[in-house]
Amino acid sequence: MRAFIVGLSGPSLTPTEQQFVSDAEPWGLILFKRNVTTPDVLRRLIGEFRDSVGRQAPVLIDQEGGRVQRLGPPHWPIYPPGAAYGALFDRDRSGALAAAKLGARLIAHDLAQLGIDVDCAPIADVPTPDADPVIGDRAYGADSGKVAAIAGAFASGLMEGGVLPVLKHLPGHGRAAADSHHLLPVVTTERAALETTDFAAFRPLRALPLGMTAHVVFTAIDPVAPATTSANIVANVIRDSIGFTGLLMSDDISMGALSGSLGERTKAAIAAGCDMVLHCNGVMAEMREVAAAAPLLGGDAARRAQVALSARKAAAVLDNSAARAQFSRLMQGIEPTAGSA
Repeated sequence: MRAFIVGLSGPSLTPTEQQFVSDAEPWGLILFKRNVTTPDVLRRLIGEFRDSVGRQAPVLIDQEGGRVQRLGPPHWPIYPPGAAYGALFDRDRSGALAAAKLGARLIAHDLAQLGIDVDCAPIADVPTPDADPVIGDRAYGADSGKVAAIAGAFASGLMEGGVLPVLKHLPGHGRAAADSHHLLPVVTTERAALETTDFAAFRPLRALPLGMTAHVVFTAIDPVAPATTSANIVANVIRDSIGFTGLLMSDDISMGALSGSLGERTKAAIAAGCDMVLHCNGVMAEMREVAAAAPLLGGDAARRAQVALSARKAAAVLDNSAARAQFSRLMQGIEPTAGSA
């Protein structure tokens, strides 16, 4: 198999896509709203993908809650944004951690029913007042200790439900004054401040099985390359200072923050130390370019991938109705605001 994760164009696997995934052998699939109609149709798409690659390949989705959830009504519930847990934390720390864990456990229940076994959450980004709102109320707060605690509880809930978490966006997207979907953010903060705030939020989460990079330049460490394509940041910050040990994937390699062809971006991310490249938009010409540039999965990357997948466990027993009622009680009266501490 090759070291990339692929998106698809719609709710069913086209003949061209079926041949592509069979030949290219991507490590996994990531789903978006364009792929989602009904539970049965989505389960069929996932089954078709796994049949085409010939294995129980990981299937990913962004289901944070709030603005970022690909599954929603009428078939799936709405979940609160990260800031809701942060607002609860300020008045009831233990209640907030219980709520974050239970909310994630309920999300995992939704995902597992479909065959989705990886959620691109939690985020440990620590936003600042002058940052672009792309993170905003997705964040759990503006204090690194608080963010780490809630993110850890959320990750625990996912794993208890048989779903692997993806920690994002290493080593931090909270200070970015631009949306990396469109522009390359440049952070000029001194490293000492980054170590005690942005990076500090990720350290307690360093043993999580999967992580995703930020397309953000940190000039104090690498004045040119964003974290995704910076060997210095991957080695000296993500792996060393933060101590992250899991499989490291890039954020979407087609985002506007990056420059160069898709093949050049793919090679640069892998050369920098990313184990895996993520390509999301389902455009076949781009998918072929990424696949051609992505290496066969081997060495430390293959070992980390195997360790991550071995962490997939059967979900613990859950009384879904009772759990949802308890979650509603825990979150009652919470009205989060973006960027709350």
